[in-house]
Amino acid sequence: MTTLKSAAPTEQGLAIPSPPRLAGARQTPGACALKAGRPLSPTRARSDPRPPTSVHLITWNVGSSMPPDDMTDLLGLRVGDGNTDMYIIGLQEVNSMINKRLKDVLFTDQWSEACMDRLSPFGYVLVTSQRMQGVLLLLFAKYYHLPFLRGVQTETTRTGLGGYWGNKGGVSARMSVFGHTVCFLNCHLPAHMENSEQRMEDFESILQQQTFEGQAATGVLDHDVVFWFGDLNFRINDLEMQVVKSAIESNKLAVLWEKDQLNMAKDNEVVLEGFLEGPLKFMPTYKFDVGTDTYDTSGKKRKPAWTDRILWRLRPPAASSAPKTGKRASMLGLSCGTKVTQHCYRSHMEYTVSDHKPVASIFTLQFPYKVDSPLVTLLVEDEWTSLADAVVAFRLAPSYARSSWDWIGLYKVGFRHHKDYVGYVWAKQEEADYQRQEHQVMDLFFVFSF
Repeated sequence: MTTLKSAAPTEQGLAIPSPPRLAGARQTPGACALKAGRPLSPTRARSDPRPPTSVHLITWNVGSSMPPDDMTDLLGLRVGDGNTDMYIIGLQEVNSMINKRLKDVLFTDQWSEACMDRLSPFGYVLVTSQRMQGVLLLLFAKYYHLPFLRGVQTETTRTGLGGYWGNKGGVSARMSVFGHTVCFLNCHLPAHMENSEQRMEDFESILQQQTFEGQAATGVLDHDVVFWFGDLNFRINDLEMQVVKSAIESNKLAVLWEKDQLNMAKDNEVVLEGFLEGPLKFMPTYKFDVGTDTYDTSGKKRKPAWTDRILWRLRPPAASSAPKTGKRASMLGLSCGTKVTQHCYRSHMEYTVSDHKPVASIFTLQFPYKVDSPLVTLLVEDEWTSLADAVVAFRLAPSYARSSWDWIGLYKVGFRHHKDYVGYVWAKQEEADYQRQEHQVMDLFFVFSF
């Protein structure tokens, strides 16, 4: 298990401050800003004490392909232009040939680079990522949300070749989002029509094996909200190829829903209790001839199927207070005051680099309350005109546990991930200062040498 260490790693979790605007609002690509402990858009925070958190989630089996030249439509940037709070991108079958993997160890993989290049100009920062061979999970958030994404941890579970090979399995990332635990689980389950039971067994094994540190949520299903997505590989039972294609061509998809293996399993498998999914109003996303919108014409002639899916689950209330309603009581999914609303669930047929089509969904998470006070607040001059101005005071929340590894970093505006710092200093603390709430560091001047 790996845990992301932040600019201020503590048991409370991630405490990365966010950069304020420089004096004069000159936000050029080459400008620099300190990570600070308050959001850049205070008016937005005041307009609604509990604005919903929007999540754009994407799953795509990329079939060892290179990233397409333009992912604007997939990321919805023409529609929202950067208004989404978080992007969660789950990929499967990222090229994992030995020579490619060795290169990716030394350099960031091409898919991560492509996503960062596209999202960073809109103010998104890579919070964490996790890769297991061809299964890759990327989590981005607006930089001003970073102080409130805490306790970030990632996990991987191999299920290929009896658990020894990572071509199949699950990778996850969990965190506290404004004080509420959320887990994102990206899976690539066994292929082929006859392996439906094996898919369920592997999913259950992944849930059993993935554990996290801390007391709030040690297992995947202990989280307030769980998103489960990926190439889940469920197929359409019974119906012949021609019947399936005819239903697709005539847009009678409901005929296929009833024979979808995952839909059938939802009514019988205990492990799926509480998981919700929007209606499948888009064409099956597998299997296509690469470079086309034509279903498989090879000798194998794979039957079309909704292999690529996005589901979610809310932690049920305590047994004593649980309302007596069906497990599908509402597509909004009320649980302990948290509400998840799905606004769209669609495929992107325009992308043809793989034999799968990407699937995307947009959610809003409405929390009953928000923990939106930073653990660390940085106090700096609005504008630095001399080395004497390069002084940073930082104020700590009473609950913040200091560490000898605490540091303060200087970042350029538009930084892509937490390792993009221009320079940093250790946030040292003398023993006599332990009772003070405000501290200073004054040796940031060296970063001006670039």
